[in-house]
Amino acid sequence: MRASIVVLFVARVAHAAPARWETVPLPPAMPTAAVTGTVSSAGAEIYYATYGSGDPVVLLHGGLGNSDHWSNQVPALLEAKHRVIVLDSRGQGRSTRSAAKISYDAMASDVIAVMDKLELPQAAIVGWSDGGEMAMKLAISHPERVSKLFVFGANYNSEGSKPRRTGRNAAFDAYAVKCRADYQKLSKTPKQFDESINWLLPIWRNPMGFTKAQLKAIQAPTVIADGDHDEVIQMAQIEEMAALIPHAKKVVFEDASHFALWQDPESFNKALVEFLAN
Repeated sequence: MRASIVVLFVARVAHAAPARWETVPLPPAMPTAAVTGTVSSAGAEIYYATYGSGDPVVLLHGGLGNSDHWSNQVPALLEAKHRVIVLDSRGQGRSTRSAAKISYDAMASDVIAVMDKLELPQAAIVGWSDGGEMAMKLAISHPERVSKLFVFGANYNSEGSKPRRTGRNAAFDAYAVKCRADYQKLSKTPKQFDESINWLLPIWRNPMGFTKAQLKAIQAPTVIADGDHDEVIQMAQIEEMAALIPHAKKVVFEDASHFALWQDPESFNKALVEFLAN
């Protein structure tokens, strides 16, 4: 009898559902935009879309992704009476690559180009992963354009990255599959996803980073956020960033990873909307 109980217990453990932070629930379809368009910026055509009206919020997606990846957040922001602006970073989604080498400076300049096109002197900037690097770059280089700053899943130097592990990562594998499918559907060069990866690799392998002095100079009210199981970002650096930026607070999403905005959109949206409201 005891042996049967043990066998049954082991079988149940073997078939236990994965933890939430190990899953990547893909976002739903994006709502219909009020306005879509493109703007020329330093050799690239940058796609943007706008939704609703109210205080403006710009959403910057993660590396290899596209603006549709914010589809869990846009309805919550619209309900909170914000004007939402999304864009595809250069070389990703519907936006084109340029002949010049890629940099976070160039991508930050693309955001300014979109804001100028929409005649937005200032907006709250929300960035995820690569988008978070762009958001911090904007707060440092163009402080007058940033009313608030919400950074999720980003670090400020190489010490904030976890060591690369050998083998596959199921969450990032699922994300890569999603990004490839999206690129093939949205891009003007649907067969060049691998070329786009190679073009982006330099900023991932040798990110510019920021100095502590630059972080201390950020004046916009700021949230530095991450999931408690982020696969690539060191939590110690999230804590350090929140301490260095003068008007910053730390937000950590429990049982979530680098993909918390998909894994736990309710908590993510609540934190974001409450921050923007204060």
